[in-house]
Amino acid sequence: MWDLVVVGAGPAGASAALGALAADPSLSVLMLDRHDFPRDKACGDGIAPHVLDLLAGVGVTGIVDDWTPVRRFALTWGDVEVDRDMARPNWVVPRTVFDHRLADAAQTAGAQLVRRRVRGLEIQRRAVLVDGEVDARFVVGADGAHSVVRRDLGVKPGPVALAIRGYAPTPSARAASQVIAYGPGRQPSYAWSFDRGDGWSNVGYGEQLTSDRPRPTRADLLAHLEALLPGASGGGKSWWGHHLPLSGWTWRPSAGRVMLAGDAAGLINPMTGEGIYYAVATGLLAGRAVANALRADSADAGTSYRRRTARLLARHLRHTALTVQLTRSGRVLDAGIRAAAADQRIFDDLVELGLADGLITRRLLRGLMS
Repeated sequence: MWDLVVVGAGPAGASAALGALAADPSLSVLMLDRHDFPRDKACGDGIAPHVLDLLAGVGVTGIVDDWTPVRRFALTWGDVEVDRDMARPNWVVPRTVFDHRLADAAQTAGAQLVRRRVRGLEIQRRAVLVDGEVDARFVVGADGAHSVVRRDLGVKPGPVALAIRGYAPTPSARAASQVIAYGPGRQPSYAWSFDRGDGWSNVGYGEQLTSDRPRPTRADLLAHLEALLPGASGGGKSWWGHHLPLSGWTWRPSAGRVMLAGDAAGLINPMTGEGIYYAVATGLLAGRAVANALRADSADAGTSYRRRTARLLARHLRHTALTVQLTRSGRVLDAGIRAAAADQRIFDDLVELGLADGLITRRLLRGLMS
């Protein structure tokens, strides 16, 4: 009988293990993942400094110190652009590196990692049975966009975007910068180019899937990337299509023994495609909720998890959803980018909203509606 079984050992899963073990190092924690590490994962690879703050709180430091910080961030929409230094730098680190290091940190803290493709779970009165043979007092589902745990909980998926990601040589015009270029049609749709600092950039394009327009093909996605960021895909390799479960107005975890974190919970910022901050934040909170429930001899970690995540993310998720609705108007998107170009504080507000847990400030709202 494991105290905690984590399905998925990416950032959300490894963070759940770290959160639980930081609260109580004596807990037995098992991480199950269908892949061996290191393994690739389709993503923009951006690591906001807020992620590192959270990890430092559970003793994980220096995890990206050998990678080059990126200080510039640019947003474009047609001929309108803002290109400024961020208040704090980001990092662009391939998931083959970042996820491996985070999984190693969880194992160093005391978790065990086993390669296993989880097929299903059964919630019983005193435990959760994973695949009919692994007993757990609590389970955290951190198994990504196509989560088996979410399916077995009966949680319906929300809005989804489809994206393609590759690695291409960094052109001089986009060196030392993270660039997001919004498409001309219905938002969210955007291309990105994130310089890793080693001569290569993570590049890609994604758009929300809707019933009123055809599902884009691989060729469509690459064509949109080139249209928005000319030359971005030249010399590209490792192209990988993937789904992004976008966050919406509300997210309300259920009570009980099973929790969802990260992509499995449908937590991708619809403005920017950012998901690693949400993954680490919710993973840590889920792990701590498990430790607290075990300490109290309770069968319910979900209620504590819901309260903690609501304090951190409830207002933020409402604000990102509202921003996406507002920016579906070309006039509002144009005004917001122009306001950020004119005022560093508005730019900083946008970065916080798009990359971490920021809110729509009064000055940002004035800029969007000007």
